Amino acid sequence: MIAEAASTDMQGFRQGAAMAAVRVVRRLREAGDWQREMDGILETLCRAMDCQRGILFRLRELPGQGFAQSVAAYWIDPLFGGELASPTVIMQSIVNSDPLLERLAEDERQGKIFAGHTRDLEGFLRTDFEKQNIKSFLSVSVFAHGHLWGTLAVNDCVSERAWTDEEEATLHIIALAIGDAIERSPSDAHASEVIRRTMLQASLDAIVVIDETGSIIEFNPAAEKMFGFQRSDILGKDLLDTIVPIYYRKGYASGAEYMSGRGAPMVGQRLETVTQNAAGEVFPIELTATEMRVADRRLIFGSIRDLRDKLRAEEEIGRQREKLHQNEKMAAMGSLLAGVSHELNNPLAVVVAQSTLLHEFASDPQTKVRAEKVRAAAERCGRIVKSFLSMVRLHPAAQAETDLNQVIRSALEVTAYGARSSGIVIDTDFAAGPLLAMADADHVTQVAANFLINSQHALAGIAGDRLIKVRTFRSDRGHPCFSVEDNGPGVPEAIRGRIFESYFTTKPVGVGTGIGLSISKSIIERHNGNVWFEEVLPRGARFVVQLPAIVAGLATAGDNQPRSSGLRHALIIDDEPDVAGSLSDILELMGIKSRIVPVWESAAGVSGISIYRELLAEKPDLARRFVLVTGDLIGAKAEIEALPAQQRPQILEKPFSTLDVRSVLSAIAEQAAFKG
Repeated sequence: MIAEAASTDMQGFRQGAAMAAVRVVRRLREAGDWQREMDGILETLCRAMDCQRGILFRLRELPGQGFAQSVAAYWIDPLFGGELASPTVIMQSIVNSDPLLERLAEDERQGKIFAGHTRDLEGFLRTDFEKQNIKSFLSVSVFAHGHLWGTLAVNDCVSERAWTDEEEATLHIIALAIGDAIERSPSDAHASEVIRRTMLQASLDAIVVIDETGSIIEFNPAAEKMFGFQRSDILGKDLLDTIVPIYYRKGYASGAEYMSGRGAPMVGQRLETVTQNAAGEVFPIELTATEMRVADRRLIFGSIRDLRDKLRAEEEIGRQREKLHQNEKMAAMGSLLAGVSHELNNPLAVVVAQSTLLHEFASDPQTKVRAEKVRAAAERCGRIVKSFLSMVRLHPAAQAETDLNQVIRSALEVTAYGARSSGIVIDTDFAAGPLLAMADADHVTQVAANFLINSQHALAGIAGDRLIKVRTFRSDRGHPCFSVEDNGPGVPEAIRGRIFESYFTTKPVGVGTGIGLSISKSIIERHNGNVWFEEVLPRGARFVVQLPAIVAGLATAGDNQPRSSGLRHALIIDDEPDVAGSLSDILELMGIKSRIVPVWESAAGVSGISIYRELLAEKPDLARRFVLVTGDLIGAKAEIEALPAQQRPQILEKPFSTLDVRSVLSAIAEQAAFKG
């Protein structure tokens, strides 16, 4: 009778546990939020299995602490509420220090059941279970989204018991139902999956994930754009055979081996390397590779950033830095040349003036010829110094009626030595009479000099005759033009469309003026003109510049001939006695008596412009008769142009000739007569 009663009780328990499992599964399937149902589910399960406590553990990764087994939900029989402690959170550090816990963690990943009696345990678990009054325990794994999510456990806190197959099956069924509910739930893992997928899709960096075999298992849209592979085509292929450059593949069996073993391992590093796209193009990247453990799988996560734009930006910054350095050198050269021109123009002024006087008063024709040669050579030296100074002293364009013939002659004088020393013949063909254009003479001289220097560089490696042809002319529509042509190798057809681009050059490093064709083009365009390239047959290149025609106001010969000034006395203030004496001699030749004062005693300063400002303020009538004599007009321009146009003084540039002096005196006389 006793045996029959026990059999009947066991059969009733089996039916009760089975019915409890059915109710739990139905409840989980119908629940909108499975987590809200867990307290009731654990109570149903424990009462059906005659257990005093039920727990749902969650396996979570905590920042900097590894994995922790935390409590997602638990139920304790109210009859034992005062006697039973709450479940314990187990940290990864505890697991790593306890052999039993380590083995248990591995068994859980494999889905094995953990069941037994507390008295049979040792280490951390025995101490913890005894603290919680656990006599017998039964635990099964809960899987969701293909990996271990946690465990479901029940405890008998009254007596030791042998867990039956039916009890284990009941717990397994409920664990499966919980895992299914988790996967169907929009919370936790599902939300994490949505976030992960969104991050992959929205990432600006290419993201590539490979498994332990090297096969690509993730390839986001940024990776598709960067590498040119479609995600559907590249998934499942080996990293080594797709985006690793061919010359890096030798010696590796798979992409995973390449990532882990190439030189210094890439995994766990942030480094710069190269990769290859679908077209076979190799380009630089920044790679951050991280190893991930998902269940029992080893994955490598790679975040890739294309460095081509960054390197181009760095190159551009380098070019701009070099350009700034060149500008600083040009500014320093300008300051140096300003000093040189001042020191050089003073003796040149004396040579020009004295040779002019010698020419005027010499009775011997041979002496007159020699004096004229000295004067012409000194004036040429002055023009060369002035041209160099104007090229390094950049200033805003100031357009005026300019003779292109004279502009080209100035450019030829500046570049003449380079042509002569290279054995280059210069053939010139100037338009008859003045070829006038509205232009800034200094800026257009820069353009012409740049073309001439480019032609010299083009002819440097040419054997045989080296020839540069320079021509000034008027176009069919009357526009003033000039051209520079050479018989060098010419410009290859493939790059003709780019020769006027900024920073584009075919010259070796260190060759060239730094002005460039692009700046020459911009100078001419600011003059409302045009510049273009023409091919020369059988070989060579020709650059042509066209400037707007002057419709009215064309100067004719004799219009601006200096007239007698009518002036009788002059005061010369100059700390260079030879310059002052030479100017006094020229004035005496013109019937003007002069007195020389080496220093102007004034608190206003000793520079010419300071003296002029003082006269403007105190004696405006004398200021109208003031002439500023300077050897560096470009350096003085800033101070002169700061004055109102009607108050700017007349200028006499060193070295000066008799004609220059006569012209400025005529202008002073006209100005004084007009004001009077």
